[in-house]
Amino acid sequence: MTDKRSWNVQNLDCAACAATIEEKLNKVEGIKQARVDYAKKQIHVQSMENRDDAFFQSLIAEAKRVEPALKVSAQPYKKQHTSLRMIIRISSSVLFFALAYFLDTPWLFLPSYLIAGYTVLLKAGTNLLHGKVFDEKFLMSIATLGAFAIGETGEASAVMLLYLIGEFFQDRAVEKSRNAVMEVLDLRADETRIIRDGKPEMVASESVAKGSIIRVLAGEKIPLDGTILRGSSTLDMQSLTGESLPQNAKEGETVLSGSVNLTGVLDIQTTRVYEESTATKILRLVEESSSKKAHTEQFITTFARYYTPFVVFFALALTIIPSLLTGDWETWIYRSLVFLVVSCPCALVISVPLSYFAGIGKSASHGILVKGGNYLEAISTIDTMVFDKTGTLTHGSFSLEKMVVTGKTTFAETYLKELSASLERQSNHPLARAFDTLDAPYEASNIQEISGKGISALIDGKQVTAGNAALFASLSIPLSSDNEDEGTIHLAVDSIHAASFQLKDTIRPDAKQLIKALRGHGVKQMLMLSGDKEQHAKAIAAELGLDGYHAELLPDQKQEYLAEIERTNPHLAYVGDGMNDAPSLAASRVGIAMGSKASDAAIESADIVIQSEELSKLEKLVVISKKTSRIVKQNITFALGIKGIVLVMGALGYASMALAVFADTGVTIIAVFNALRILLLRPSR
Repeated sequence: MTDKRSWNVQNLDCAACAATIEEKLNKVEGIKQARVDYAKKQIHVQSMENRDDAFFQSLIAEAKRVEPALKVSAQPYKKQHTSLRMIIRISSSVLFFALAYFLDTPWLFLPSYLIAGYTVLLKAGTNLLHGKVFDEKFLMSIATLGAFAIGETGEASAVMLLYLIGEFFQDRAVEKSRNAVMEVLDLRADETRIIRDGKPEMVASESVAKGSIIRVLAGEKIPLDGTILRGSSTLDMQSLTGESLPQNAKEGETVLSGSVNLTGVLDIQTTRVYEESTATKILRLVEESSSKKAHTEQFITTFARYYTPFVVFFALALTIIPSLLTGDWETWIYRSLVFLVVSCPCALVISVPLSYFAGIGKSASHGILVKGGNYLEAISTIDTMVFDKTGTLTHGSFSLEKMVVTGKTTFAETYLKELSASLERQSNHPLARAFDTLDAPYEASNIQEISGKGISALIDGKQVTAGNAALFASLSIPLSSDNEDEGTIHLAVDSIHAASFQLKDTIRPDAKQLIKALRGHGVKQMLMLSGDKEQHAKAIAAELGLDGYHAELLPDQKQEYLAEIERTNPHLAYVGDGMNDAPSLAASRVGIAMGSKASDAAIESADIVIQSEELSKLEKLVVISKKTSRIVKQNITFALGIKGIVLVMGALGYASMALAVFADTGVTIIAVFNALRILLLRPSR
């Protein structure tokens, strides 16, 4: 049995360091998965089997070897109000810098430098003692101390000051993005009003047992899943499903945690404990989504590992080789110092994961749970989408399309409808619900339901039978027509075939619009897999304008057909909702479980879960994924482009250290704010 542990951390100041810690922890024997979340300042570890506390303490020690200043705690750290302290520090450094500049007193640059950069120097020294060389703090220290050594005191002070300002805004931007995403997902209620001995009492939600009676007042968030015992109300479920229209709820109905009770007082009997409630599961899915990184994230992590050392060695070569040839050591040292300042890849290492985190959060705000950045990235390149039919493109509920009265009966059409409706009221079969819209004035007796075939009963003094051809064959009742599919029910009165009813699975009203919208977003091929009869599946596919279909498939056959389609269409997503879709959802490149009534097996197997019946959410998912992908590409292009230009300018002597700081911290800030644009996206419809 695996063992999971999570810690909150402080002093994790560099995204590249977070990636290094994650890499080191994943190499420890006995670790199944380690994940360091820079944006949320957390470390998550899963061992292959149960381990003692000493094992996990050794992991913390391993993390501190990478980042010696790291503070680790199982409890959330209280938010420190450092903004005022940072502003005072920045202001003091700016004051000394201005005095040095306007009074032309170079030694005043030193206090400006120390005020702005003392933390960088201390961390660089500590890290150096632990053998950590190629980190941002060390590079910044060497670059600025080198500038002092060649007499560029103003440059050294400016670099530290600009770096401090950049770090301040960068931290605020990252924190803002995290808060913006988590506010959208603020589903849980930490306290619950439980009814004990007829009196309400506030307790921690985690302590409420299954089956307890809780009370939720108007304006409060429902803390636990349950069934309404008393009261009725209107619920805001936007945080769960993305549906802005409030839903009515009354006694006997199920309510989900995370919903907001808008009007009445509700007494609810809980059906799940806190850890198993809908709100907790949703948050857990989103929080764990960062464990499945997009290919772009993985590339950036690998790139950063080699990029910084390469630039450092190139800077060293830039110092030595030209200086030996020209004898102008001061000029080439300065240029190499510019290289060192530019070298940190923080803009990429921070902004790319943050973009996917924001995209996943934005999806969740629309009731779309994406289980990893890799799936969000994959959706942006999808060109083929395969749908299950029943419950996905159709409601899975049948309606009466056509009635054919045979020549063997003298009964009126209206009377036959009344007989059939009175009979089908006695059945729980899904096809029987198609008759619910007809009048059923007669009582039924001597009811006999034959599983998989139909039903028979005595109605209005007549023996009335309704069912499929197999039932009629077993009762030796000849049919007037051989036309038979899954949606045909035959009616016999006193053993004479009187009528046939053709039923039709109801297509979702937004299905056609979805197919058209997806084509507009680059999904070139849309197919349908169904267990239904060929005739019915063909009609649905034709009406929706799909590119193809396969009918009469068992669950394992669906998976086989899907694998065959995927061989020629690798950029494929499968959309389904039922238990029989679980194998296909698990096997496809991206599996999407559709609908609030999706089976637990489908949700577990799926990579993305849409929590409402609205097919338009599929389009929103595609729009969000494509927007996220565009922003990631923009950040990569922008960061590498600016750094490349400044590196060349630095080598040629056209870049100052101030410009180098912009190429590092300034570019990071711009990339982070660009990533935040995802949260402002308003998908169509």
